[in-house]
Amino acid sequence: MPSVSIVIPAYNEEAVIRQCILAALYQSVPALEIIVVDNRSTDRTAELVGLMQEEYPEAPLVLLSHDAEQGLIPTRNYGLDHATGDVLGRIDADSVLEPDWVEQVQRGFADPTVMAATGPVLYYDMPLRRFGLRADDRIRRFVLKLARKQYHFLFGSNMALRRDAWEAIRAEVCRDEADEMHEDLDLSVHLADHALKILYLPGMISGMSARRLEDSPKDYRYYVTRFDRTYRNHKIHRRVLRVPMLIFMGVYYPAKVLRKVHQVRTGQLIRRGGI
Repeated sequence: MPSVSIVIPAYNEEAVIRQCILAALYQSVPALEIIVVDNRSTDRTAELVGLMQEEYPEAPLVLLSHDAEQGLIPTRNYGLDHATGDVLGRIDADSVLEPDWVEQVQRGFADPTVMAATGPVLYYDMPLRRFGLRADDRIRRFVLKLARKQYHFLFGSNMALRRDAWEAIRAEVCRDEADEMHEDLDLSVHLADHALKILYLPGMISGMSARRLEDSPKDYRYYVTRFDRTYRNHKIHRRVLRVPMLIFMGVYYPAKVLRKVHQVRTGQLIRRGGI
């Protein structure tokens, strides 16, 4: 089976980085390495990773610092460039992998034609989490069907790509200095340009926070319309590829209300972070 590295870009993620690393450590099949790339954090992110290295001295936990540039894309690239696995997993610092995530990735990439993969997400700080997982899975399958199997929607919180695929597109991925696009969607497009097979794996499940709902309507809209800006940048004009954007726009207000109710009932204190 192919070896799997897990890369975690992080900026000011002291509230969530420990739970993310613990989930990556406690896997049914261990990852080759778990690489946290700290990008100029001003909080205790790097310190907490260092403490976990002391707590788990046998764990393949690696802490890298990327200080040359601020931003998710250069931090992501730095981590992928330093990973040594056959398959390079990429998650966010608020991701909480299911215990069989590495195993599911290995199974998917046992097919040598698979060059990248993504799966559904479970929003762990929302009510009705398993119902939400089923809904997320169905939406992704629906979009895949509409796109006629040309899947252009890797999800940065839950994705993996073969090392050979990363090396093929590494010099081409957009830098997006203006911060207008979805970086994971940009990866997807470049993979598709090379006719590299992207697989949807329903068993490749990652938990993630719904903290994006804390954004103002204006900021959330800007985030969602990154779909349009990414496709326009690549001169892709297929209307069907707007469906995820429309879905995200449609669920904002009802999901925000559900999240607030859940926070009140559970007494959650959500701290924001992220690159």
